[in-house]
Amino acid sequence: MKAELVGGHLVMAGRLVDEDPEKAYAHARAAQQLAPRLAATREALGLAAYLSDRYAEALSELRAARRITGSNHQWAVMADCERGLGRPEKALEMAQAPEAKELDKATQIELRIVAAGARRDLGQPDAAVVLLQGADLTPAQPEPWTARLRYAYAEALLETGREEEAREWFARASEVDPEGLTGAGERLAELDGLTFDEVEEEFDEDEVDDEFEGADDELDEEDEEDDDELDEEFDDEDDLEADEEHEDGAPRSAAEEGVGPHLENDEEQ
Repeated sequence: MKAELVGGHLVMAGRLVDEDPEKAYAHARAAQQLAPRLAATREALGLAAYLSDRYAEALSELRAARRITGSNHQWAVMADCERGLGRPEKALEMAQAPEAKELDKATQIELRIVAAGARRDLGQPDAAVVLLQGADLTPAQPEPWTARLRYAYAEALLETGREEEAREWFARASEVDPEGLTGAGERLAELDGLTFDEVEEEFDEDEVDDEFEGADDELDEEDEEDDDELDEEFDDEDDLEADEEHEDGAPRSAAEEGVGPHLENDEEQ
């Protein structure tokens, strides 16, 4: 029963971590309280705390999970917690530590992004640019981390005043980020002097214009159909009038139409 409760809280924490970090944190906290010696609950709480800006708690929980498992796979997140706590120098120390060399490629990239952020925290954007440069920015095939790396590189370039280069890399980040997770497209729009709301509004106006054009086309078609029906009705009436003419072609008089006899009857009466 207890295991099911813990598992349920961990599942909910995982589902909500992106859309509602606070609720994810509450579930992770409940799981950790039920099973504080499990690495999974400590790590889940650490990540939920990190994503809800509880950096001290996140660092404590992730360190606890590391002690239990001996794994360094959350090393980059722990370094970013140091940044969040206002200790960029500590984050840079972690980026240079022996543990960093044992990380997989994806975690090494994340650690470089964190280290570049730490350089920017220290007012060293040029050093941040150098940290992020390299072949990883232009892999043969986009990797899961490519968009984030390009976005971080663009931000560093922008901070050094290299706006045109920054625009290029925001655009390249957006190209490999179809879901818009990095927000590169929004940053590019901001550099063009547009807010994201204005971009959405322009898009909506285009959709409305298309709808009105479609509606106009439908109305034109309906008008043409109505005109055709009216023409047919007038043709039918013309045929009826032609049938009612005399053999010599003269139209019937009012009396012959049925009006005269009534008047004549009224006079005789």
